[in-house]
Amino acid sequence: MKTSADAVHDYLSAVEREASALPADRRQELLADLAEHIEVTRAERPGTAVNEVLTALGDPRTIAATALAEMENGPAGDPGRGGMGAPARRGKVHPLVPILMTTLSPPAIMLLSEHPSSLLAVLVRLTGAVLLCTSVYWTALQKTVGVLLTLILPTTVFVTWNLISGHQAEPVPALLGNLGSLVLIAGTAVWLWRVRRA
Repeated sequence: MKTSADAVHDYLSAVEREASALPADRRQELLADLAEHIEVTRAERPGTAVNEVLTALGDPRTIAATALAEMENGPAGDPGRGGMGAPARRGKVHPLVPILMTTLSPPAIMLLSEHPSSLLAVLVRLTGAVLLCTSVYWTALQKTVGVLLTLILPTTVFVTWNLISGHQAEPVPALLGNLGSLVLIAGTAVWLWRVRRA
C-alpha cells in the first residue's frame, strides 16, 4: 500500500521529470518550494488527505510549464523573482495601470459623451481591459469578474438605458444610474487592487 510519503515522493519526482528543461538550481528551488508547501498545508489542515493537497497543487506538467515560462520571461537570478508561482516582474505592466485605465475612463466618457475625445476614453478603457486580462497579477476568475464589472455590465446598462429612454432620460434617474455605475466600477477597482498577487 502506498504511504503518503510515497505519494509526495512520486509527485515531486513527476515534477522533476517534467521540469528537466529548467536549470538544475531552479528545478531544485521549485521542488523545495513544492515540498514546503505540501508540508505547511498538511500541518495547517491535519485531516486533509495528501492526495487532496497534491490535486490542489495541480498537474506536475502544468507546474513545470509555468516555471519554465516564468524563467523565460525574466533573466535567471533576477532579484525581483520569488519562488514557485511568483510572477516575473521585469517588462510587466504595474497592476495600477489597468485598474486606473478601466476606472478613470468611464467618468471621462460620461462627461465627454458628445465630444470627439470620448472615443479616446473608450479606447483607453478597452486597452485597460486588455492589460487586465493579460496581467500576471490576477487569476483568470478575478480577471473575468474585473472585466465584467468594470466594462461589460456598466456598458450594457448604459446602452440599454439609452435605447429604452431614447436619449431623453429624466436628469435625476440618469444621474442616479451614472453614479451607480461609477460606484460599481470604483468598488471593483478597489477589490482588484486588494486581491492582486504581491
